[in-house]
Amino acid sequence: MHKLLLALSACFALSAQAIELKGHLTQGGMVTGQLEGVKSVSFNGKELDVTPDGQFVFGFGRDAKSDHSLTWVDKNNQKHTKSFLITSRDYDIDRITGVAKKYVSPPKEVLQRIRNDSAKVGAARSKSSKLEFFDMPVYRPAKGRISGVYGSQRYFNGEPRRPHFGLDIANKTGTPIWAPLAGKVVLAESDLYYSGGTLILDHGYGITSTYIHMSKLHVKVGDMVSTGDVIGDIGATGRVTGPHLDWRFNWFGERLDPELLMIDKLANKSSK
Repeated sequence: MHKLLLALSACFALSAQAIELKGHLTQGGMVTGQLEGVKSVSFNGKELDVTPDGQFVFGFGRDAKSDHSLTWVDKNNQKHTKSFLITSRDYDIDRITGVAKKYVSPPKEVLQRIRNDSAKVGAARSKSSKLEFFDMPVYRPAKGRISGVYGSQRYFNGEPRRPHFGLDIANKTGTPIWAPLAGKVVLAESDLYYSGGTLILDHGYGITSTYIHMSKLHVKVGDMVSTGDVIGDIGATGRVTGPHLDWRFNWFGERLDPELLMIDKLANKSSK
């Protein structure tokens, strides 16, 4: 992943007011911005929540279009708009033939359970809290080999499956998972159909992170965690072929790439 080529640190000036953006202007990227004394800020027509000191955050999904816009209303009720472009990415595509149907589609008797699981996850990601952890450094949450990357996709017997939206870190069952940044636990489920042991942390203003296939959860809904706290253990729960952590980031329903956000340094407190 060519992080440096995708990084952004820019200041757009219009009239007497400047907007500062930091992050990655690419598919899967997250961007934070700051505008002082504004009445409102919108991204592609969606109004953003703004912190008391003028910070806001937004992100781009895996297949986001190239053209975007920010609009804000200043303290004098003047409206400003800035258009900008993001880069597209190439993703790993794996085509597999001869796959038995039972491995491609879930049995009918579990479909309601899958819908219920999805509703729980969607609800956890849908809220916009006033926590202000989204701008903290993001550390690597576990030791292990990177075994899967964001955006990759498999075709079974010519039919596309859902793309992979996380970063996979493979290691033995029981390997500790550390919180890569501070947050509040908003979902803690030990046995979802696809993802098994699943945890979601809220970092504020629509940014959440998800931890999947865990063998054990060490926290519960409502807990506040700090960077480096042990939140669970790597496992092979749910529908997987081996033990690993599937780690994901979201801005509401938009899937972000954890690798773009991550500092490649372990989150455990003893490594700092």
